[in-house]
Amino acid sequence: MPAFKIHRIRDSHFEHFRWSPHTAGPAQVKPRDYEAGGEVEAASVYAAWSALRETDRALRIGDLLESVDGALHICKYVGIEEAHWVVPEPKPGEEGSLPGAAPEGTPLGNTPAAQ
Repeated sequence: MPAFKIHRIRDSHFEHFRWSPHTAGPAQVKPRDYEAGGEVEAASVYAAWSALRETDRALRIGDLLESVDGALHICKYVGIEEAHWVVPEPKPGEEGSLPGAAPEGTPLGNTPAAQ
């Protein structure tokens, strides 16, 4: 039976999400707005929601279920809908290097800081 990861919406973002108007299409969610909430084994996302519904781990509006293949589903008032992580694009010039670091292939000692 498949397992679903549970991502709980942080309390600081719950009220905002709760009172936001419903939008059509996949929800765009930010990883920083969620925290890990364990796992649940179920045949489908609705089976997972149902299994958790009568427990102290029930899903709240805004909580996510992530399937084994990485598909996200968000709990909304109207049911469970598709969601996607929003990953910010790196700023221009940010390619995983530290500020002031020498570009690849530059011999040590030839960086601006060393001159």
